[in-house]
Amino acid sequence: MPTAGGPQAADVSLHLLGGFRLLRDTTPVVVPRGLQRVMALIGLRPGAPRSQLAGLLWPDASEERALSSLRTALWRLRQDPCCPMTMAGDTVRLHPTVRLDVDELVGTAARVRDGDDVRTTAGALAAGRHDLLPGWYDDWVLLERERLRQLRLHMLEQVAAQHLVAGRHGEALQAALEAMAAEPLRETPHRLVVRIHLAEGNAFEAVHAFYVYRDLLRRELRLEPSPAMSALLDDTLAPIRAASRPVGTGREVSGRPSPAGRRT
Repeated sequence: MPTAGGPQAADVSLHLLGGFRLLRDTTPVVVPRGLQRVMALIGLRPGAPRSQLAGLLWPDASEERALSSLRTALWRLRQDPCCPMTMAGDTVRLHPTVRLDVDELVGTAARVRDGDDVRTTAGALAAGRHDLLPGWYDDWVLLERERLRQLRLHMLEQVAAQHLVAGRHGEALQAALEAMAAEPLRETPHRLVVRIHLAEGNAFEAVHAFYVYRDLLRRELRLEPSPAMSALLDDTLAPIRAASRPVGTGREVSGRPSPAGRRT
């Protein structure tokens, strides 16, 4: 059943990316840290049974004690009209009128994945730019944080690839650089940047981007770029590699006989 007071009284939004914030219209609502954890988990696991919520929130407590703590927390939350929730049987979720920023990220990623015109998803670059609940180290937070991070990385790479295919190189580069900033050691966005520069005919930029990533990978992980990334520049680097091959031992680079070949 809905909480007392009704959620229609104000525009309520819950923000978990970049830190916990509950807003009523534009006014922050103070929520104790213990109740923040309950609200955040309910938002991330809508419709989860109470036993699952209790086990995640109080993993070291007995099942009975954890369920008792959850009942107390839900009772406290239901007293505040700024924390509207709905309960049906053994499940609890935020009221549908509560806007959750995580849902906006997931929805944007779904539209990109389904092939919607990326020009209509201008918010893709900004969506999820901040980590989920930084400074929180609960196991369920760490799991959700990594899931959303990977979701955003794949979304940005898809946006860049779609713009590249459409010939919108500036937009493609912007999305690829956004993904690169989120995970500097991930190869896929670096590979996209090289492809974009090559598509524009900027051979120098493509080669520079490749060697910047190669040096970073060597320095941080002592690894080399994958063969697939190196192959992107095969045609561009072929003349450079040919010119840098060692010359034969019988002649110098200038074509003059070597000192060893002169008569005494």
